Amino acid sequence: MLFSDATNGPSETLVADLRDYPEWHRGRLRFGLWLAPVMDEALHGYAEAVRQRLSDLLHPMPQRQLHLTLFVCGFEQPTSVADDDFTPAQLSRQIERLNRVRGEPCVLPLGPVDSFASAAFIPVGDPEGRLSRWRDALGCAGREIRQAAYVPHITLGLYRRKLTAKHVRARLGELDSPPTSLRVTELHYATYSAQAHFGPLESHHRIALPSVTGCGGG
Repeated sequence: MLFSDATNGPSETLVADLRDYPEWHRGRLRFGLWLAPVMDEALHGYAEAVRQRLSDLLHPMPQRQLHLTLFVCGFEQPTSVADDDFTPAQLSRQIERLNRVRGEPCVLPLGPVDSFASAAFIPVGDPEGRLSRWRDALGCAGREIRQAAYVPHITLGLYRRKLTAKHVRARLGELDSPPTSLRVTELHYATYSAQAHFGPLESHHRIALPSVTGCGGG
């Protein structure tokens, strides 16, 4: 549910509790995902400006690189025991399938800043179904670890204060829209420490999207 939906959206924010979650990671160290890195300087500058404007509402995330999450894989493990484990064999299958459908670079439109109950974000559009195609390929090789429907977005921060929907909509309404689109030229498999909130992402595999005929958009 999104705060932009005044009828069905959340009534208030959910405050992120920055603690260790042993009941979640159960001693496992690294959590993996596929992502599209944000490499445009203008978009980085915009995200930083928005975070500054909302700094009284959001937890700071100085180490976590700006990115679009494509597919949530799970905890890296040599063999699958728990239902949220992710093995090297699954990763190999995903890489093989993703290479088949990767296609050329693309430009994805961005919308005005919106918010889940838990986090503010920049919405990302998928008018040509590129994200859907990549997700389908990844899903054929491994089950995604997800509790809610996929909404393409670039996270700006998790909430550190409880706020009403009216307050959130008012604050977000003061923000300018993104000045540019998201250009995707490569996809990364990355992991982060399950014990570190907003810790840095470490890329382990990169799939480049080769430009054959060029890519339109701006």
